[in-house]
Amino acid sequence: MELDLPFIWAGLIAFAVLAYVILDGFDLGVGILSPTFRAEADRELAMNTIAPVWDGNETWLVLGGGGLLAVFPLAYAIVMPALYAPIIAMLMGLIFRGVAFEFIHRARRTRVLWEWGFAFGSLVAAFSQGIALGALVQGIDVEGRAYAGGWWDWLTPFSVLTGVALVVGYALLGATWLVMKTSGPVQRAARRHAWRAGAGTVGLIGVVSLVTPFLEPQYAARWFAWPTAIFSVIVPALVLGCAWLLFAGLRGQADRQPFFASLGLFVLSFIGLGISFYPNIVPPGLSIWAAAAPDASLAFLLVGALVLIPMILGYTAHAYWVFRGKVDPGEGYH
Repeated sequence: MELDLPFIWAGLIAFAVLAYVILDGFDLGVGILSPTFRAEADRELAMNTIAPVWDGNETWLVLGGGGLLAVFPLAYAIVMPALYAPIIAMLMGLIFRGVAFEFIHRARRTRVLWEWGFAFGSLVAAFSQGIALGALVQGIDVEGRAYAGGWWDWLTPFSVLTGVALVVGYALLGATWLVMKTSGPVQRAARRHAWRAGAGTVGLIGVVSLVTPFLEPQYAARWFAWPTAIFSVIVPALVLGCAWLLFAGLRGQADRQPFFASLGLFVLSFIGLGISFYPNIVPPGLSIWAAAAPDASLAFLLVGALVLIPMILGYTAHAYWVFRGKVDPGEGYH
């Protein structure tokens, strides 16, 4: 049986992107929420919850971006010119927050500035990711094998909407992460943030979901034509189920349930994007097979991926296992 290598690689890259979104999403969310904690000790505790894992989470971004270049070079050559501005802004935000994270724990007189820098970098990175996602969903103009749009095509009301939605969603992940990892005043404040961010996330998922099918005819056909119209019932029902688990967990003072319910909302939203996109990698018309590198290259790279991805999963799982449980306010990153 001959393997469909472009399809396999599309699944691997999709997995890497999803892993980045749900793992780096909560630490970006902690950064976004950090200025809301008034006491310096509370802000430090919030940051100590992500200190052991935040930089490792970004491994998946490198894997997804590097994999796209190596495996789907045509898609990379089209997407990058279309999204240069938000992608550069995202990278600058990630770099700035990384620098700020290190200086926060070493600066004395300028600590507050670095704390605001960490929050600002987190906000910029999250909003830029949402902008890029919205610009990709609404479609990229392609002529021949090159980007044919303008410099500002990425900036539309829909892309701004998805940018805001991702910021609110990451804030939800950050808040529920803090609920799971802390206790006392930080946890109580995080629960309040989780209620507000949860309501905002569910509402924005609904708005984006209602708008998306009308951006491209193929989206509408996928969601409203039989037999794929069944997804229009299944996916929203599962989203409502996760929303119920989220708010029930918050109401019941559960520690872990809200976080995993929030992850469920993100996974289902990602599945919804996949339903809209497939079989394209660059909507509206570039398929994964048209954008793929030669099969010989895909097979060679797949051997490396089958070694590398389990290693990344292994050390990621080990890090989370070692640093499981509540974070002690008296210990942390120094």
